[in-house]
Order: sequence, then C-alpha cells, then structure tokens
Amino acid sequence: MLDDRAKLLLKTLVERYIADGQPVGSRTLSRSSGLDLSPATIRNVMSDLEALGLIASPHTSAGRIPTHRGYRLFVDTMLTAQREQMSTPSLAPDQPQKVIANAAHLLSNLSQFVGVVMAPRRASVFKQIEFLKLSDRRLLVIIVSPDGDVQNRVIFPEADYSQSQLVEASNYINAHYAGLTIEQVRDRLQSEVEKLRGEIAALMQAAVQVSSEVLNEAQEDDVVISGERNLLAVSDFSSDMGQLRRAFELFEQKAQLMRLLDVSSKAEGVRIFIGGESQVVPFEELSIVSANYEVDGQVVGTLGVIGPTRMPYERMIQIVDITSRLVSNALSHRK
Repeated sequence: MLDDRAKLLLKTLVERYIADGQPVGSRTLSRSSGLDLSPATIRNVMSDLEALGLIASPHTSAGRIPTHRGYRLFVDTMLTAQREQMSTPSLAPDQPQKVIANAAHLLSNLSQFVGVVMAPRRASVFKQIEFLKLSDRRLLVIIVSPDGDVQNRVIFPEADYSQSQLVEASNYINAHYAGLTIEQVRDRLQSEVEKLRGEIAALMQAAVQVSSEVLNEAQEDDVVISGERNLLAVSDFSSDMGQLRRAFELFEQKAQLMRLLDVSSKAEGVRIFIGGESQVVPFEELSIVSANYEVDGQVVGTLGVIGPTRMPYERMIQIVDITSRLVSNALSHRK
C-alpha cells in the first residue's frame, strides 16, 4: 500500500506528464506537489514507486514517466473529474444513423482524438422461423426479422427429423413465439420445455441459439469512427510510425472494436481501459474512455474516445459522459 505522500507524488507525476509529455524530475515534483520535501527524499519515493512498477525511467533521462500500472492506479483511485462548463452543441433528434454519425464527430471534435460509436443493437426479435431438411441430420434454419431481413444458418441436430416434423415445429414456434425477443423466448422455453414434445423442444433450443447469434451478429457498419487523422498530430504517435500503423489497423478491424465496446457495455457509468494492461485493449499506446447510451431507459449501445495513454482523462470522462447523455436524449425523443 502506498502512503499519502507517495500517492500525492504519483498523482502529481502523472498529471505533469499528461500535461507536458516530458519525463518528470524530482525538482518539478517538489514544486508541483506542494510538499516540503528535499530532492533526495523525493528520489527515494520515486525509487520505491519504480520498484512497484508504477513509474519507469525512459532511456537515460533523470525523470520518470507513468507505466500502465501507474495510469491504472491513477484513474482508479486518484482521478477526481470536476464537472465544468463545456460548450457542447446539441444532438437534434433525427434518424438513428445520423445521430450516431454526429455523435462520433462530436466526440472527435471535443477530444481531438478518435470518436467511436457502436450503433444501437438490433432488437433480437424474429417474425418467422422455418426449418428445411438438407440431408440426414443437416438442417437449414431460415430466420426472418420484423423488417423483412432474412438470415440462413445450417445446424446439425443430434436427431434425424422428417420434413413433416420440421413443418409442425415451425408452425408451433411461429404461432406461440413470433414477435418475442430471443431473451423472452429463452425464458419461456426454460419453463415450458417439459411440456413440449421432444422434437419441438430440441428444435426450439436450436432455433433460439442460432437466432441469438444471427440477430446480435456484428456488422461492420455497426461501428462509426471519426477523427482517425487526429492521431497524426499526437506526438506520442508521430515519432513512431509503427505505433501509428498499429493504431490505424485497429480502426480497420471493426470486429475487434465491436468486441471491445461490447465489454464496455457490461458496466455502468464511464469506463477507462488502459492500453496493454489486458487483452481488452491489446495496444500499449492506446487508452479508451467509454460509456453506454440508452433509448427509453434501455442500454442499446456504447460510445467512447480512443487516444494515447497520455490523455487528459478528467476531460475525456466529461466529454464521453455528456455525449452519451446527448445521444440518449436524441434517440429517446425521436418520435
């Protein structure tokens, strides 16, 4: 555990490094922390923090910079985001696609980093399900959504069904479950499975599984990104084209971004992911500040800012929090 003096010096060091982008020496810490400590005492504390893996000495510099562990401790225990008056344009109620695009631009413009928004998840509701026998123990499941979108999946059930059994199962499912969400169907199926005949119960379970996969499947246009070129102006990247190239590869791999934002959607409030600390953000140079947004009280998507680990986290928290509220209001009032 760090004592109060060590915590204050670490907090000061992180804040100075975020502001200046230069390794922080003991004299700067002495002036900025407000503590009446000798340079020798500060160096001893810095040595302890370095031994804990919270700060590091880059190259031959006498100063120190925060490590990813240091950033994590800072954002988890020392960050005090002050609400300040920010000039933010409103997001007018409009078509969801336009609201999402405008939100990505807003995040990018306010942060001067990259804004990313996951479009509202499609409601996991099916209008109709049909089964078609392809061969022994090989079935085609045809799923029709309420808006007429058709998806097909091949499944390999354990039992061999006749076409008449498949038609009966389709008729039963469509008559009793069409229009419900997959979650509602799954809940009802758990309580009703003993009442259903074996073949219908098994096909129901298979239909629920493939429907869940299809209707929640991430498409590339489900992620809107704005401001990638802002990273060209970030000194942390401009001096290392390899880092910049890896960052741009992330934006091209939208499926990976979807997985990352999906992790963010499982928590409330603003979340911060420090690059390199886990497989969630496998790029050491990047951090992500994200939050969910809602439609009529239901969480439907996630948005955030992607930038260097040396970013002003307090301001990013405010930008992301405010934008998530603007998006929620715009989509909820779009009637």
